Amino acid sequence: MRTRYKARFASSDADVLAVQTLRGQVFRGKSAGLDADAFDQQCQHMMVEDGRQDGRLVCVFRIQPFANGSEIERSYSAQYYELSALQNYQGKLVEMGRFCIDPAYNDPDILRVAWSAMTAYVDDNNVEMLFGCSSFHGVDADNYMDAFALLKERHLAPKRWLPRVKAPSVFSFARKLALMKPNLKTARKMMPPLLRTYLVMGGWVSDHAVVDRDLNTLHVFTGLEIGAIPANRKRLLRAVVG
Repeated sequence: MRTRYKARFASSDADVLAVQTLRGQVFRGKSAGLDADAFDQQCQHMMVEDGRQDGRLVCVFRIQPFANGSEIERSYSAQYYELSALQNYQGKLVEMGRFCIDPAYNDPDILRVAWSAMTAYVDDNNVEMLFGCSSFHGVDADNYMDAFALLKERHLAPKRWLPRVKAPSVFSFARKLALMKPNLKTARKMMPPLLRTYLVMGGWVSDHAVVDRDLNTLHVFTGLEIGAIPANRKRLLRAVVG
């Protein structure tokens, strides 16, 4: 499938600055400047550009590889989640983070191209698990009750991988919403696009959301075992030319 969008890795300091600028606009507001942290130096940065708009940057995310679970404490996610359950994971892992799309764009092709680029990286590097933090905008959990109830009902991590609470402020939705039945239409509408894609491919989440006031988000730890992705979904991702 041909598309107007092209994905590539950042290859210069100017590219990384552009990535941090877009992230700043999305996560912190147009007047806030850059969104940057120490993890940027450890990561590769993927850029999705609009070929019809002189290469305008429309989507970014960063990836950090780990040889196996013994290295997971070096991840961004480990700041917020107790991940000892994953320390014995033997395969290669990649953390996917700081995913954002220019709010001026509302084209599902952008997400497809981003995931296609991620799929190519996974294939080329024999990655066995993707993980990261998937964010809901704002820190008021009441806005997302149906979405959290759906996560509790259908998408919790297997017990052998389940992250434990580490952050000082969390919303323990699996416990607090144990008796709530979600409105499926409302829940799916509330679900962030990145998280929705993870779930369609067989992904799973922590049983609690972290309240991140710095980025004004609620986020859940998200994992995806590559071997669990349905074959038809893998074919679709590999068919996107970006």
